[in-house]
Amino acid sequence: MTNLEFDKANTALLVIDPYNDFISEGGKIWDRIKSVAEANDCVSHMLQLLTAARTTGIRVFYAMHHRYRPGDYETWKYTAPIQKAAWSRKTFEYGTWGGEFRAEFAPQPGDIVAQEHWCSSGFANTDLDLQLKRHGIQRLIVAGLIAHTCVESTVRFAVELGYDVTVAKDATADYSEEFMHAALVTNLPNYASSIVITQEVTDALLGDRPLAQSSSAMGDAHG
Repeated sequence: MTNLEFDKANTALLVIDPYNDFISEGGKIWDRIKSVAEANDCVSHMLQLLTAARTTGIRVFYAMHHRYRPGDYETWKYTAPIQKAAWSRKTFEYGTWGGEFRAEFAPQPGDIVAQEHWCSSGFANTDLDLQLKRHGIQRLIVAGLIAHTCVESTVRFAVELGYDVTVAKDATADYSEEFMHAALVTNLPNYASSIVITQEVTDALLGDRPLAQSSSAMGDAHG
């Protein structure tokens, strides 16, 4: 087991893309990641981290993908394949249920929601780095969706900018175990200082303090 220690003054939880389209039954992408997400209890672990952060006063940041709006890409000269896919599916469409935070992950006062990223990295063309630095953050605990795109890209970019990163490997999901392996076993060990299970992170944060009560992560966010 990794011996984790976090300085709560300079550590933040970074939650990536907790949209209904990703992690709620009926979401546009849920069926594609459901088997992996349910196998590792991804949503409950994401909520466990969020609850631990709120219990200990660790600041919470959100890195959210751009929500589709009509006219977004029509005049672009070049559009990446991942953006074309989002365009065709109208993923995370603005003003719809799918483009909303899953209810349990809705920001609370004091949380920071960075500008939406257009491709994969939560840092590229957003104010995330500025917001983290302004709040004195040097270390990140990362959770969210999905492992081989937004999570991996954001972690890589964070390390390039000088942040120390811990990834909660059971608080993310992907389209297959093969993709999870590529991100968490092949690629991210080159960048993240620690890739551990959620329980290790929450134990390091909480010590002997009990986890605050919260609503079940597995409840249907439709309601």
